Amino acid sequence: MSEQSFSKQVKEEIISKINSVQKADACLFGILLCANELGADEITLLTETQTIADFFELNVKRICGENSVEFTSTDRGSGAAMLSLTVKGAEERAKLLEHFHIVDGRHCSKPNYPKKSLYPYMTAGMFLACGSLSDPNKNYHMEFVMPELHLCNSLGLLLLDNYELLAKHVERKGKQILYFKESENIIDMIAMMGATSASFDLMNIKIYKDMRNKINREVNCVNANIEKSIRAAEKQIADIELIDEKLGIGSLPDNLREIAMLRYENPDYNLGDLGAALDPPISRSGANHRLQKLAKIAEELRGAEGEK
Repeated sequence: MSEQSFSKQVKEEIISKINSVQKADACLFGILLCANELGADEITLLTETQTIADFFELNVKRICGENSVEFTSTDRGSGAAMLSLTVKGAEERAKLLEHFHIVDGRHCSKPNYPKKSLYPYMTAGMFLACGSLSDPNKNYHMEFVMPELHLCNSLGLLLLDNYELLAKHVERKGKQILYFKESENIIDMIAMMGATSASFDLMNIKIYKDMRNKINREVNCVNANIEKSIRAAEKQIADIELIDEKLGIGSLPDNLREIAMLRYENPDYNLGDLGAALDPPISRSGANHRLQKLAKIAEELRGAEGEK
């Protein structure tokens, strides 16, 4: 799944759930607030998603008349096209702005918002116009590239006050970016805007990634323990060989001779295995204690060898 395909999936599902004029108006209002141009002289939306272009054109025509939208498509190569939708005519633009009580560009006040139950659709409209999602298989990132700081702040407060969703803000190349990186917040945002199927898809991806990461950590831990055990066994066998060379294994006390021979013959045994194989069996810590005694004898032999 690519970044573009997941964003497109979410956006198309959002539009598919808009099933009333009230919801369509709230969504179109959000689109207009984040459109590329918004004012009495020009209203233009640029999008790469045909479904968004169709939604915008259909609903602007519903409000302003059949011939109110000019549509053009520019080939961007690699099969991608930039779709441009412009509201034609000063009268049509004025009618659209009046319909949404937009009197000063993007400077709209809270009383102009739709009723609270329609906030998700207004937020969804903003996302359709200026939002994107990364491929969740790679990382978690959702952002709104807002045209103005006050609009960025307004959306941030709306999400925090009404949905307890805390977004972060950064300025990038003169644009105001409202973004989320926490997977739980992104899942909640997507679901709140109406893309419930996509939110479940993201949830499943998160579960899979979390499980895979947990398994990887456990495997790494097991591998590290195995490597540690192998290195320890190699050192113990080297100690035993040195003792046998310098003193002879038979010179050791019975308890040390027994574990020395057992370790030498079974390099793959862990401490628990060694302890259990003794007669009588001893604990893991008991086996380790005896091996430490062998290590001390070998160290003394090495020290004596170094003094010569």
